[in-house]
Amino acid sequence: MNKRENFKSSKGFILSCVGAAIGLGNIWMFPYRMGSNGGAVFLIPYLFFVLVLGTTGLITEFSFGRMFGKGNLEGTRLAFKERKLWGGRLIGIVPVLGLFGIFMFYNVVVGWIIKYFTISASGEFKNVNLGDYFESFAGSNETIIWNGIAIFITVLIVWFGVVKGIEKINKIIMPMMFIILLLLAVRSLTLDGAMEGIKFLLVPQWEYLLKATTWVNALGQAFFTVSITGCCLVVYGSYTKKEFNIPRAAIYTAIFDTLAALLSGFVIMPAVFACGLDPLAGPPLLFITVPTIFASIPGGQILGAFFFFSVFLAAISSSIAMLEGPCEALISQAKLTRRKAILILALLGFILSIPLDLNMNIFNNFTNFITIILSPIGALITMIVFYYVLKKEDVLKEINTGNSKELGNGFYYFAKYAFVLITIVIIILGIILGGIG
Repeated sequence: MNKRENFKSSKGFILSCVGAAIGLGNIWMFPYRMGSNGGAVFLIPYLFFVLVLGTTGLITEFSFGRMFGKGNLEGTRLAFKERKLWGGRLIGIVPVLGLFGIFMFYNVVVGWIIKYFTISASGEFKNVNLGDYFESFAGSNETIIWNGIAIFITVLIVWFGVVKGIEKINKIIMPMMFIILLLLAVRSLTLDGAMEGIKFLLVPQWEYLLKATTWVNALGQAFFTVSITGCCLVVYGSYTKKEFNIPRAAIYTAIFDTLAALLSGFVIMPAVFACGLDPLAGPPLLFITVPTIFASIPGGQILGAFFFFSVFLAAISSSIAMLEGPCEALISQAKLTRRKAILILALLGFILSIPLDLNMNIFNNFTNFITIILSPIGALITMIVFYYVLKKEDVLKEINTGNSKELGNGFYYFAKYAFVLITIVIIILGIILGGIG
C-alpha cells in the first residue's frame, strides 16, 4: 500500500478546504437567500453562525482527521477501540455513505454546468427558449453523458493524489475562480438598472431580523456552506501536518467561503434587476435566469462562458473532496491502491446515479434524503465521537497543536453541548421544513 501523503503547505491545505467548502450552494442559493431574507440584515445572523458554528465544525473535522491520521471511518474505529467500545466501523460508515450520496447527485448537476458552459461558449443561448431548454434537458438521456464527463474530470484530479492532484489543482483553480467572479461582478455593476440589485442585496430590511425564518435560513446556509459532512474535511484534516494551525485554517476557510458567496451575489443580482427578471426565482436562477441575462446583454456570450466556467471551478473543487472521502475509506478498509479505489467508486457512483440523470423526481427525492437526513447525521456522528468518545485532554491537545493561541475549556464545552445540540436542531428543522441548507 502507498505511503500516506500530507499537504505540502498550510496554504495548499487551506485552499483545498476552501475548494471543498465553496460549491453550488454559494452561487446557486446564497444570493437568493440573502435578498429574500432582508438583504444586508441576513448577513447579521449568517456571519454570526458561520463564524461561530461553521468554524467550530471545521475545527472539529480537521482535528478529528489529524488526530488519527485517518479518515472518519478508520478514525471512529480506532476511537471506539481506544475506549473498548464495539461498533466503531459500523457507525463510521454513515458519514462516508452520506458523502458518497452527495457525490452521486452533485456530479449530475456538475454535468449540467459543463453542458451550459459549452452552449454559452458557442452562443446557443440566443437560439433557444431557456425555460423550455432546461426542462427538456434535465432528466433526459443526454445528461448521462455530461454526468460521466464530470466524474471523469474528478477522477483525473484525484488520481494523482493529495499533493500532485488535490493540492496542486486547488492552488490554481481557487484564485482563478475568485478573479473571474470579481471581474464579472464589476461588469454586472456597470449595467443599466444594476443599482436596484445592489439595493436588493444591501439595503437592510430590519423587520426581517425579527422573523424566525431569517434565522433558520441563515443557520442552515452557514452550516452547510462550509461542507460540514463528517467525512470530506476529516479526510483533508488527516493529510495535515502537526505544525499546521487548525483554528486559523478554519477561520480562513469560512472567510473565503463567505467572500465567494458575496461575490456571486454581486455578479447575479445586479444583472437580474438590470434585465427585469425575477430575483426570487430560487433554484431556477442558475439554469434559467442567469442564462437569460447573458443572452440579452452586450458581450453576453463571453461573459456567460466565463460565468459558467467559474461555477464549474467551484463545483469541481467540491466534487474532488466528495470522491476523496469515500476513496480514503475504501483504501483504509480494503487495503486497495488509490487508483483501484478511485476506479471502483467512480464506476459505482456513475452507474448508481443514472436513475438520477433520467428522472427528476428520483433526483429530488434522493437529494433531499441525503442532504436533509443522511449527511447531517453523518456530521453529528463525527462530532459525538470526537467530543463524547474521546477524552477532553486529548481533544484539546490535538486542536491546539500548532496553534499559537490555545482554545480552552470554553470552546470544548461549547462544541460538546451547544454545537452538538444545534446540529440535532438543524436535522429536525430540515426534516420538518423540507431542508434549510
